[in-house]
Amino acid sequence: MQLQVPKIACASCVETVTKAVHSLDPNARIDVDIKNKIVNVETQKPETAVREAIASAGYPVV
Repeated sequence: MQLQVPKIACASCVETVTKAVHSLDPNARIDVDIKNKIVNVETQKPETAVREAIASAGYPVV
């Protein structure tokens, strides 16, 4: 799934978002494009759960 996360701006942000998704699914694959503020996640978990995990880490998904 591809998610737009406007608040991602640096490597620390990427680490925080990655930890949030891995807390939900340790086997998830995450790729972050900081320039375009896009997070690609490969997981078996529902998109709503991934969105909530990222938002709860302080990075709302639009």
